[in-house]
Amino acid sequence: MLTAPKLDYALLAPILIILGAALLGVIVEAFVKQALRARLQLVIALAGISIAFGQLYLVRNEGSSIAAVTSVSIDGSGIFIQGAILLFAFLGILIIADQDHFAPQASALPGSSEEASALESGKQQTEVFPLTLFAVSGAMLFPIATDFITLFVALEVLSLPLYLMVGLSRRRRLLSQEAALKYFLLGAYSSAFFLFGAALLYGYSGSLSLNGLTDAIRGSGGNDVFLLLGAAFLSVGLLFKIGAVPFHSWTPDVYQGAPTPITGFMAAATKAAAFGATLRIFYIGLDAAQVSWKPAIAVIAVITMIFGSIAAISQRDIKRMLALSSIAHTGFVLIAVVSLNKSALSATLFYLVAYGLATIGAFGIVTLVRDSAGEVTDINRWVGLGKKSPLVAAVFSLFLLSFAGIPLTSGFVGKFAIFSAAYESGNIYLVVAGVLSSAIAVFFYLRLILMLFFAGETNGSVSVVIPSVLTRIAISISAIATVVLGLAPSLLLDVAQNFAYFLR
Repeated sequence: MLTAPKLDYALLAPILIILGAALLGVIVEAFVKQALRARLQLVIALAGISIAFGQLYLVRNEGSSIAAVTSVSIDGSGIFIQGAILLFAFLGILIIADQDHFAPQASALPGSSEEASALESGKQQTEVFPLTLFAVSGAMLFPIATDFITLFVALEVLSLPLYLMVGLSRRRRLLSQEAALKYFLLGAYSSAFFLFGAALLYGYSGSLSLNGLTDAIRGSGGNDVFLLLGAAFLSVGLLFKIGAVPFHSWTPDVYQGAPTPITGFMAAATKAAAFGATLRIFYIGLDAAQVSWKPAIAVIAVITMIFGSIAAISQRDIKRMLALSSIAHTGFVLIAVVSLNKSALSATLFYLVAYGLATIGAFGIVTLVRDSAGEVTDINRWVGLGKKSPLVAAVFSLFLLSFAGIPLTSGFVGKFAIFSAAYESGNIYLVVAGVLSSAIAVFFYLRLILMLFFAGETNGSVSVVIPSVLTRIAISISAIATVVLGLAPSLLLDVAQNFAYFLR
């Protein structure tokens, strides 16, 4: 006889609340007048995220490996990453709420002036709010999923809304269309690799769960060829999502072409979710086979760090530079995957929060630098911006210093924690490679800061707009957190250490 599955709704409530808010947003899109949609969608999104975070806080000390039969495991690391994703979503929504980023420009629209006016009158694309919430729900499920079917479903729920969100400024510029198409096609290929790898691992172990895979590896109960090929194909899907070399090619184009608020949200939340799932898979499912995959992941980590740092030097677009910088940061976090100890896990949790906050703040600043045609992302046109808008340039410099890992910033603490964990596990060569790539990265970060403050006057047509209250709040929270976590890292690092565990 079939029996109803046992679900722990209290532990699953944060995800269900976000899904409920997303569905409510879809209803608003269908039945509410356009003039009222923007504010209502904003309230629904922020309220849903806040309520979900409150519920997550209530169950922070609880856990279960059978919260949804055996498909989901609620544990310390999962709760921490879910909280980080909700924080990034809240700040991202605040910046996304500035609808000007998705508005068409009359000068860029085809056809007659009447057509331009018609499109201009309907410029508010409020569907971005429910799409963001659907992506958040998938991002929250991905790092706590413990079987391959749930992992794949979560991956698709996370990815499909992002493909649409990347193309939301299609009326403003063709780059957005190109970015959406590239992201969709490459994402589809990576999902196919992930699914094929899961199928091979199922053939090897006879089980869809990560625990079943671990038991099969320890008992040597399958064909090792299936294990190696399955782990390799599964890793391709994961490495694509985190943007590691050689599966990084989408990152610069998508970061540059997507609406800047979407880029900031995607860079922070998607990376946190993908690394959460990656850590669970390698720490639990493939732990017993670490001799087989560690060398490959270590090589990828080194190449990713060095490539990201070197490639960013030659960039002339601020968003592409930040994209390649994010690739280098992916390499740093991969060090923790190779280290495979609790110190590395807690360091990763801290690093993901520190990097995510600085990333959202940095892209928030990018949205403020504009000319008559919209955002200005050409680095050469940022020259001397510090003389024109010293506060904006100073805050942006703070985020750059955090990316570079300069002391007294959260970025320094994050890198130091990851390097310490790698040294503790005996991976000294990874520490050396990480320090060298960090030194390379410092060059282009400091070069940009020098351009902001110590070069000639900025182009007169470039200005810094006065940010909305919501954007100002998001950037301020990111900047304050970057400083506070640099000066008093124990506020978050101790929490990360307490939550750095997985339930089997």
